[in-house]
Amino acid sequence: MMDDANKEKEIEQNKQAVKQDAKGLWVSTKKFLVELLDFRHDTDREATLEAIKNDIPFKGATAWILICSIFVASIGLNANSTAVVIGAMLISPLMGPILGIGMSIALNDIDTLKKSLINLATMIVLSLLTAYLFFKFFPLGSQETSELLGRTKPDIRDVLIAFFGGLALIIARTKKGTIASVIFGVAIATALMPPLCTAGYGLANGNIAYFGGAMNLFTINTIFIALATFIVLKVLRFPMLKYANSKKRKRIAQLASLAAIIVMIYPTITFLKVFKESGYENDYTNFLKTEIESNHQLWLQSEDMDTDKKTITLYFNGEIAEATETDLRNELKGYKNINDFELKINGNKNRSFDKISEAYDRAISDLDEKDNIISGLQKEIENLKAELASINETNNTFSFSVLSKDAKIQFQDLEYFGLSKMLVSSDFQKIDTLNVASAKWNKSLNDSVVNVRNAQLKTWLKAQIKADSIVLKND
Repeated sequence: MMDDANKEKEIEQNKQAVKQDAKGLWVSTKKFLVELLDFRHDTDREATLEAIKNDIPFKGATAWILICSIFVASIGLNANSTAVVIGAMLISPLMGPILGIGMSIALNDIDTLKKSLINLATMIVLSLLTAYLFFKFFPLGSQETSELLGRTKPDIRDVLIAFFGGLALIIARTKKGTIASVIFGVAIATALMPPLCTAGYGLANGNIAYFGGAMNLFTINTIFIALATFIVLKVLRFPMLKYANSKKRKRIAQLASLAAIIVMIYPTITFLKVFKESGYENDYTNFLKTEIESNHQLWLQSEDMDTDKKTITLYFNGEIAEATETDLRNELKGYKNINDFELKINGNKNRSFDKISEAYDRAISDLDEKDNIISGLQKEIENLKAELASINETNNTFSFSVLSKDAKIQFQDLEYFGLSKMLVSSDFQKIDTLNVASAKWNKSLNDSVVNVRNAQLKTWLKAQIKADSIVLKND
């Protein structure tokens, strides 16, 4: 009994020790994470506010730097070069007015807000004008590229890039000491420069859809960057601007809060819409890949998804069985974002899979038959060649080229020589073969000599071609 009691006590002590160790580990981990992620102690409030205010004015060298960076970015978009666009971001001074907007709303600084909005408007007009002039007058400025088209319609990734880029920017700005200013600019330029250049492209080519889409993306990115600035300054508890008149302070605070709420309505709605559309696209892509592309019996010719009407239309090359249609509709219900979409399936009955297979088999059969015919003809040609060679070998024991050379050697006065076989019939029933030779002698020979030469040539030819008779004609 005593041993059992001691065992239970020991087990209980071990449990308590494990709990204490776990608690200590959790406390240590929590402390480590807090120290790792806490950046409040590393904040220089006065230097941060001064740096942001100094970057708000947009004139002189800053304006020229912006013009140059917009030109470089436009060239990069036109050449479809990501590297060139990134290079333009490194020299872009777009950060000042946007940080000023976020800071002024967070601190209830109405004067800084006005100054920031004016400089932001100036920056937008100057950027649009620069990009417009480039794409309007540059010889290759009207070419559409993937870098340009990628900025005509915002999606969830663009919003996240703007927000987290803005967070990185303002956190870097609040840090004590110095970080290269280009780091700040890259965070902003990533989200803002390409849309502005694309909007200028839309204006230059009269494409209102491109202009509207790019400016929509620019507006969303601007607001979310300002929002990130607002949140960080609030988290760091930057002091709000104090006014001597408490009523004025309260009124300005209310106006700033109202402005912030109004400004956030549009991007919030757009964010939710973009988020929803991203869900549609993701599920739609997975549906096509999993349910159709993996099925080798289905031949998808084209497809379309209308998110407004909530319809998915599929065009197949071939007849689609009812069982297959039912299966596809049932599978569609398993995708959360598009399970309420109407699935329209169009098949080409004249091009069903079975008929295509039959046509293919028939074509293969025809080709095999043609191959057999060609092979038979080739064999027949070879046989005919062999037979012809045998006939020539039997009937012609001479070579004309050799015979003509020998004739010239035997008869120096011979200027022309010919030999052929002629088919003849005396009773028009029996056909005989007659050897006919042609000869032309030197004109200096008289007739008596020609006659002698003809007789000699006939005798020589009979011996050479082993013929009983030869008809010799003089040309």
